[in-house]
Amino acid sequence: MQHITFSAEGTPESMHLAEGQRPTPDAGDILIEVAYAGVNRPDVLQRSGRYPPPPGASPILGLEVSGTVVALGEGVTQWAVGDRVTALTPGGGYAQYCVAPAAHALPIPATLTLAEAAALPETWFTVWANLVDLGRLKAGERLLIHGGSSGIGLTAIQLARHLGAIPLVTVGSPEKAAFCLDFGAAAAIDYKREDFVSKVKQITSGEGIDVVLDMVGGPYYQKNASVLRRDGRLVLIAFLEGSKTEFDFAPVLLKRLVITGSAMRPRSIAEKEALRDALREAIWPEWAAGRLKPHIHASFPLAQAAAAHRLMESSQHVGKIVLAVNA
Repeated sequence: MQHITFSAEGTPESMHLAEGQRPTPDAGDILIEVAYAGVNRPDVLQRSGRYPPPPGASPILGLEVSGTVVALGEGVTQWAVGDRVTALTPGGGYAQYCVAPAAHALPIPATLTLAEAAALPETWFTVWANLVDLGRLKAGERLLIHGGSSGIGLTAIQLARHLGAIPLVTVGSPEKAAFCLDFGAAAAIDYKREDFVSKVKQITSGEGIDVVLDMVGGPYYQKNASVLRRDGRLVLIAFLEGSKTEFDFAPVLLKRLVITGSAMRPRSIAEKEALRDALREAIWPEWAAGRLKPHIHASFPLAQAAAAHRLMESSQHVGKIVLAVNA
């Protein structure tokens, strides 16, 4: 099969098509003929040597795919050859064939294209785990989403609205702000032109935020603590500006704040299966009803994966980037 590989220098230009052996599903796995693969920040980090795959995972990039089941591992009964699925994968998505745990696959809603379906697993698993399970976001609460126009950000906007919460976002341009407002954000703050701390206090009449979803890290830690109200939760999912900083913990004590966070890839198969089941029950009917819609910013052929990564690194995109593999 064809797949994307990359050299040790780890640049987008080092990525290229290669020929490799088609994988075989182990017990509990399914083999998917990939139609589309989602492109995500962890792929960029892995390519650059900062996010190695866990033991036993494919070294090939790619954490989510859509396509058709072509083989079943021992013991798999919930899927059949010929089923169209979208799946969270431990790796291997940038390839014509990809193995995924059967427990991490979901049916493709009839309302979505294969390209749109490939854009669902990584962001929805991640956002549900961090906002519902860890952040305990509920109706009527305010959520501040940093990187609101990213794939994660748009997913968080939709999940907040689904839960009855009020999503506010930070973005890097007026165009992204306008898009997020149209997509369902209650307010959009251009962090390059406005101080988000003072703007949040203005928007909320000084009441503050209940949950902050942060992928920036570094200089945002103290600012996040300052905008959180009593019993607020700071949920960390990435560190685009670094994981270390000097931090005054006084607001944590005075406002009873909770600081938490998680990554998806290190979770166990059982933990991800529980997330899959929660999404299938709570979110998948929303696709069928047309109340949710992913946004695909760009689709690239598999051979142009380097261009997809350059776009991801530029942060000029809004929503998701996908690779067309066997589309």
